[in-house]
Amino acid sequence: MHLKRWITGLAALPILIFSITRGGIFFTALVAIVVLLSLWEYCRIVSDSEGKTFSIISLTAMIAGLLVILSSYYGALPLIVVILAFNLVFVGFLSIFQYKNDPMVLESVKKQIQGVIYIPILACFLVLIRNGTDGMPWVFFLLCIVFSGDTSAFYVGSYMGKHKLCPSVSPGKTVEGSLGGLAANVIVGSLIKYFFLPNLSWIICIPFFIIIGIAGQAGDLFESELKRSSKVKDSGGLLPGHGGFLDRVDALLFAAPIAYFFKEYIF
Repeated sequence: MHLKRWITGLAALPILIFSITRGGIFFTALVAIVVLLSLWEYCRIVSDSEGKTFSIISLTAMIAGLLVILSSYYGALPLIVVILAFNLVFVGFLSIFQYKNDPMVLESVKKQIQGVIYIPILACFLVLIRNGTDGMPWVFFLLCIVFSGDTSAFYVGSYMGKHKLCPSVSPGKTVEGSLGGLAANVIVGSLIKYFFLPNLSWIICIPFFIIIGIAGQAGDLFESELKRSSKVKDSGGLLPGHGGFLDRVDALLFAAPIAYFFKEYIF
């Protein structure tokens, strides 16, 4: 599994670097693809019905998700609120006609709304960061912090983990792995700040690294809750050694809005 994990990561790295470096529609397209695939995996995880109703609601989620990402690309933030409202109106309208034959249709509606907020809304902050001032280094900054913490937590937990972090949600995660991840967040974040973003304040950076690390681990655990409640091991199998796309970006989704907030309002 470890070899597959590294091969998959290294294979995806050139695409990631190219899209972040070029920015614009290239980076937005990558985010949109990841969002659509993650939404598909999410719908598979939470679906308790194979009927037509949930399929239509799932398709609506993907359309809404794509529109959210495009709106963030054009900087049309008020339009995102409109998209969320229209999404609720449309799936609510569908549920009225399905309720008689499927009294659980409102569960599908609630899960769909959660999915649209969980994945495209959180992911759109990556586009907003990239399109802002110093967007390219900031995206690399965020990804290096999150992915280094994720990788360190995985290996430290695998080889040194003894105390369970949250066994009811994810039996494999340990306190040692969590601390190892946070240490990597701080170390890697500090190195990138020192060499590439020297104007940032150390007083703000250290808490920033820790908060990003905690948010990333919370995102990982939140997705574990989704999978555990649906008795699913991985969100998918599209990324050998990693599981699915949602397994790979779950930490990043929770970290992205916090990074945007710090970038725009704190630093």
